[in-house]
Amino acid sequence: MSRSANESQKTVQPVSLGATTALASVLIITIVVDIIGNLLVILSVFRNKKLRNAGNIFVVSLSVADLVVAVYPYPLVLTAIFHNDWIMGDLHCQVSGFIMGLSVIGSIFNITAIAINRYCYICHSLHYDRLYTLKNTCCYLGLTWVLTAIATVPNFFVGSLQYDPRVFSCTFAQTVSSYYTISVVVVHFLIPLLVVSFCYLRIWVLVIQVKHRVRPENKLKVKPSDLRNFLTMFMVFVLFAVCWAPLNFIGLAVAINPARVAPNIPEWLFITSYFMAYFNSCLNAVIYGLLNQNFRKEYKTILLSLCTPRMFLADNSRCGTEGLKSKPSPAVTNNNLAEIHL
Repeated sequence: MSRSANESQKTVQPVSLGATTALASVLIITIVVDIIGNLLVILSVFRNKKLRNAGNIFVVSLSVADLVVAVYPYPLVLTAIFHNDWIMGDLHCQVSGFIMGLSVIGSIFNITAIAINRYCYICHSLHYDRLYTLKNTCCYLGLTWVLTAIATVPNFFVGSLQYDPRVFSCTFAQTVSSYYTISVVVVHFLIPLLVVSFCYLRIWVLVIQVKHRVRPENKLKVKPSDLRNFLTMFMVFVLFAVCWAPLNFIGLAVAINPARVAPNIPEWLFITSYFMAYFNSCLNAVIYGLLNQNFRKEYKTILLSLCTPRMFLADNSRCGTEGLKSKPSPAVTNNNLAEIHL
């Protein structure tokens, strides 16, 4: 299968100047917004005590996963675009491909961890404080990245990290092994998507039930800020799924019938799916700023403090940011109902 992959790459037509310019522009915007946005997320949680909590630990972890690709792999891709070839050697090719894989898998696994955290916080709040102690949360975070590394390392044994001139990237070659590509799509994308969908579906069902059936004598309170935080993370999940679904489904189709499907996939569709996936790394920080008032306030404070450096070191915990902090478990017996005061 590796031979067919190499042959298909040899027959690839050069990308037009207009397409190259468009790809370079998208990647430059992605790099700039990725670095600035995710640094703002990390600094916001670092500076504000009320944002330092179990839920936001995974948010910071997701930002790190998004940030790392803007620092190393994306600039190499940009260099390849400018030179119309990969000139950095095989070592950088393998390392950048591996880091790209760590970032992608780390992102979906962190999004899954965030969804599970939100599910426990809203649907099982009686047990939330016990499940998400600081020690347990650090263990969950460590497990997330251990699983990410375990899922990425097999690429070296399969030889699936190759330079693709269509996207100017050292990336996962979908035609190297059909079985491996199918397992990658299922384990790294479809199963996490099912887990996240289950968690958010249960939360939506709970919210709908509560809005139509509230028992004053036996209720669990969910604050408006909790609901807004849930909606923010739900949008993070939706945009990740939208940006990465085309590339994963193309990979799945190619793996099922490589000889017939691979040559018939339009090059523009393949390139667009890749750069949609790349562009996703800069979206999360923007979503936090648009939908989450707490992060938006902290963004403004950090940006304004660049003019007065002394403000940067000041703790902004009193500005009303609440984040995804633990809430005290109400003394009730039924944790399947909630009261939402909107």
